[in-house]
Amino acid sequence: MLLPKRVKYRRVHRGRLTGKATRGNTVTYGDYGLQATEPAWISSAQIEAARVAMTRYIKRGGQVWIKIFPDKPITEKPAETRMGSGKGSPEYWVAVVKPGRVMFEIGGVEPELAHEAMRLAANKLPIKCKFVSKQEMGGEQ
Repeated sequence: MLLPKRVKYRRVHRGRLTGKATRGNTVTYGDYGLQATEPAWISSAQIEAARVAMTRYIKRGGQVWIKIFPDKPITEKPAETRMGSGKGSPEYWVAVVKPGRVMFEIGGVEPELAHEAMRLAANKLPIKCKFVSKQEMGGEQ
């Protein structure tokens, strides 16, 4: 599971999921990527499940890059607790993903293999995703 070693503040505000991704919206490391088409919070467990699905499918061939990191703590109050008495304790970590963000990249494999691996990874995520390649995004060659 991914989580930060240390953070400046233990609890953060919820924030908004408006707008499109201005950074991390191109395929930079690999040849193919998985791009988000909806805004969402992606938990560290979901990122790990997608990573495992991809690496199992490509069977030690190629390389996988994770381009999102869960650095936002999500707090929860215990069950059957009365209102008030402050904010709950941090329970899990999420990455804030906006539309257009390339979440995973894969390189060193055939396009068909990469497409299927990304499809399996997308099934583990709570949002709709799009398979993109470096060529169609106009990346350097």
